[in-house]
Amino acid sequence: MLVLNLACGHDHRFEGWFGSSADFESQTASGLLSCPMCGDQRISRMPTAPHLNVSHLRAAKAGHHVAPQTAEPESAAASAPSRVADGKAVLPVAAPSQAAQAQDQSADALQGLQAQLLQAVQQVLANTEDVGTQFAEEARRIHYGEAQQRGIRGQASADETAALLDEGIEVLALPLPLSLKGPLQ
Repeated sequence: MLVLNLACGHDHRFEGWFGSSADFESQTASGLLSCPMCGDQRISRMPTAPHLNVSHLRAAKAGHHVAPQTAEPESAAASAPSRVADGKAVLPVAAPSQAAQAQDQSADALQGLQAQLLQAVQQVLANTEDVGTQFAEEARRIHYGEAQQRGIRGQASADETAALLDEGIEVLALPLPLSLKGPLQ
């Protein structure tokens, strides 16, 4: 199974699971992939962290000192401060840069906001009635007391929305992700 970090044209980030890279490519080419937030089909593959062998860190934490495998040239490794434990040289492991940590925090915050938006949209869907293209007429009927007071949702043109606002009827445009318009898998 191949797990990929993906993003749409609006920079909504999400994860996709594929059988192989070829599966991802074929699904993208066929238009089968879309953003779960906005439905955009311009999906791109984001960089992912490579698998790092950090068994030496777990061993050091357990009290065993193992010299880590490094990809540094010998001159860089020789200039790095090291210590000797149990007769083996132990090179320090570089901590992630502050920029990388800030980027990770920013991505986590963005994913948190996307999750909150998705949850709010799901709550609106669960607690409102879909009146479809009859939204403007039904909103007027409710506003003027001709229909039962309830939460509704539907589609209205920009002109219909402006007319409702001019009449003092509060409306809110809420773009729904295409994935929420049908059954979720």
